Amino acid sequence: MAVNQSQSQSLQQNQAKKIPLFPFVSIICFVSIFLLLSSIRNTTSIPSHSHHPSIHFPKTNGLSNPGASPESCDYSDGNWIRDPVGTSPRYDHTCKEIFKGWNCISGNKSNGRDLINWRWKPAHCELPPFDPTAFLHAYRDTAIGFVGDSLNRNMFVSLFCSLKRVSNDVKKWRPAGADRGFTFLRYNLTIAYHRTNLLARYGRWSANANGGALESLGYKEGYRVDVDIPEGTWENALTFHDILIFNTGHWWWAPSKFDPVKSPMLFFERAQPVIPPVSPEAGLDMVKYIENRTRPGTVKFFRTQSPRHFEGGDWDQGGACPRLKPLLPEQVETLFSLNNNGTNVEARLVNQHLFKALERSDFHILDITHLSEFRADAHPSTAGGKKHVDCMHWCLPGITDIWNDLLIKQLNNIKVLF
Repeated sequence: MAVNQSQSQSLQQNQAKKIPLFPFVSIICFVSIFLLLSSIRNTTSIPSHSHHPSIHFPKTNGLSNPGASPESCDYSDGNWIRDPVGTSPRYDHTCKEIFKGWNCISGNKSNGRDLINWRWKPAHCELPPFDPTAFLHAYRDTAIGFVGDSLNRNMFVSLFCSLKRVSNDVKKWRPAGADRGFTFLRYNLTIAYHRTNLLARYGRWSANANGGALESLGYKEGYRVDVDIPEGTWENALTFHDILIFNTGHWWWAPSKFDPVKSPMLFFERAQPVIPPVSPEAGLDMVKYIENRTRPGTVKFFRTQSPRHFEGGDWDQGGACPRLKPLLPEQVETLFSLNNNGTNVEARLVNQHLFKALERSDFHILDITHLSEFRADAHPSTAGGKKHVDCMHWCLPGITDIWNDLLIKQLNNIKVLF
């Protein structure tokens, strides 16, 4: 959910001393890695799928409107409706790919079984659950890659479990760099998850005894982030996948790892440190975007930020997510409004800059933020006896099933049959 320009300028002025630097810096990574997409091609010997001759994804001339369809429906505008008679599960909670910490039914979360009874109703159109059998037929000979942090794995697992329920002829097979991967043999459809926290390559950095630009400024250690080099887990994904879903964002709010004083992010470009070290304003000045030139026909999505629902403090400050029903609209604004500068402000803040960074690109935006903001009830919380309250990931089955409904709806809308 974006904020208009005048609001953005006002908020940046009023909150300059309150908001962490990391979310703004992340834009550098977004853009620099996307620049990479224009130059990385045919760098691997990974076998490709034989593409289905009746399916063609046209190249877009500009950023697709969030949630847009041929009828110009905004799928992000709507509300959650509970089915009073209950809803049949899309897949069983015994699906083995469900990470234990996300299995809210096996973990005995009190509302774990009720989560599937809620559906998202867009205000001006319909978003029905996708048909997994029809999807397998329509997208045979296709490779789909989820590239990002564990929230993208959340979504990947949801899709896998939905498809496996109707097609058991599955083989584990991971494209180069992928953390998880499966091929549905009857349809030659592969889905894979490539784990990457920042998209860019990063690692520990320590001062050189012989000195250098950063050393002269007093830096002794930190994390080197090469904004023009992709992390190895996904560098070959562009030459293999027909459909790519990217995300990043949450790790930029990880002061336990990227402490701004003890272990700051130190950005490098063309193997040289960015001097002076990047501030939010300088990071925004570096935002440039060019049309990428990946393999013709590749469809690229960038998923918007998945909201957290910590109340009473952050994850390490006693915060929790005890709610058992979706939030009301006024509660959503209280929790997420940029004016409040609260614990969960990161989602809207990142999106505000993400939309700007992706302008005039050929990425499609998968806007899941606002519909997810209502679902404070759908996180694992303490299910399964967790030591830390999880108000960031999502229960499975759960809300990421709806994300895949939206993904597939948008895929079907941009697909041209001939």
